[in-house]
Amino acid sequence: MPATPATPATPVVPDPFTAAPLGPRVVRNRFIKSATFEGPQPDNLVSDRLIEFHRRVADGGVGMSTVAYCAVSPEGSTDGRTLLLRPEVVPGLARLAEVVHAGGALVSAQIGHAGPVANPVATGRPALGPTRIFNPLGMRRTAAATEADIQRVTTAFAEGAALVADAGFDAVEVHIGHGYLLSSFLSPKLNSRTDRWGGSLENRARFPRQVMEAVRKAVGDRVAVTAKLNMTDGVTGGLWVDESVQVASWLAEDGSVDALELTGGSSLQNPMYYFRGEAPVAEMARYMPKFIRPGFRLFGGRFLHSYPYEEAYFLPYARQFRAALDLPLILLGGISQLSTVHRAMEEGFEFVAMGRALLRQPDLIDQWRTGASESSLCIHCNKCMPTIYRGTRCVLVPTGDGPATAG
Repeated sequence: MPATPATPATPVVPDPFTAAPLGPRVVRNRFIKSATFEGPQPDNLVSDRLIEFHRRVADGGVGMSTVAYCAVSPEGSTDGRTLLLRPEVVPGLARLAEVVHAGGALVSAQIGHAGPVANPVATGRPALGPTRIFNPLGMRRTAAATEADIQRVTTAFAEGAALVADAGFDAVEVHIGHGYLLSSFLSPKLNSRTDRWGGSLENRARFPRQVMEAVRKAVGDRVAVTAKLNMTDGVTGGLWVDESVQVASWLAEDGSVDALELTGGSSLQNPMYYFRGEAPVAEMARYMPKFIRPGFRLFGGRFLHSYPYEEAYFLPYARQFRAALDLPLILLGGISQLSTVHRAMEEGFEFVAMGRALLRQPDLIDQWRTGASESSLCIHCNKCMPTIYRGTRCVLVPTGDGPATAG
């Protein structure tokens, strides 16, 4: 008689509260506090408030908390008030890492260069981009990156990653999303160069790949290396999913990343694409220079497009990456229900990243773990967005303290 074919083994779906490897580290569960802009940092150094911010998230049960935003060079800061990676920042980062570790969580640093998203008026330096494009933040054009700029910034990423590792962090996340410098080089809408850094996708991806390889070489296996990668820019003529999947495949082949966190949208062109939900036009206007406020109240809705909130709104795009890659993937985008996390595990995602839900409830993961609740109290009003200018918080939390908006 012919042999009976063996029945394929049913894949084991991991419990999101169990440990998982991330490069050379083991994360205690599958929940990551996503990288967010967490408010001004005096003298571009770690503040006590920032440490408390991440302590609450670590004590609340996340597997890893991501510190953001850490600029690799002065002109790479978004508004001149972010953390700036240089030797003086290491003692503060080390204190922060110690506090997060005491809460049982790992700690990651998002490092990046804002590129055309930087405010040149605030930084006192020209914003840098792949080509000269209009920067509405400074009401002037960006400077086109020269060959020397590209090499200088590559070195700055490597040196910044090494500083993070020296400070005792467990991971470094390189920002390749939201129209920041590396993301802008990938975008056919923003990158019209005709040299080896522009044109074909291979050329547009050359700078991000070079940075990732330099970061990996700088830290070796001391820490995990991840990247926050745009799946789509959310604008006509921008990066789209098919090209991004190819970029992700190249990064995997290069061996420069241990995991990818999948995102979308552009801080410069379409920021609400990665927030979804209500667009807080009036609230944002209050924090703008007086001469801009009236116009933004009237026409800000053209910039802050409103998108209906949907649970796990990036999942349809992320599935295409899951089908194409063996690399560990981190699902991001409007995760507010424990059932969504279980679905992500069922579909093969190794981790989930959360921002606004943890801003509303820093102890949400412990609440889910103990069965105290199965959903977040976040209502996706996005009124947390304007608080980044004075100290990021959920406006519905009476104390005004807590972790941050999606960034």
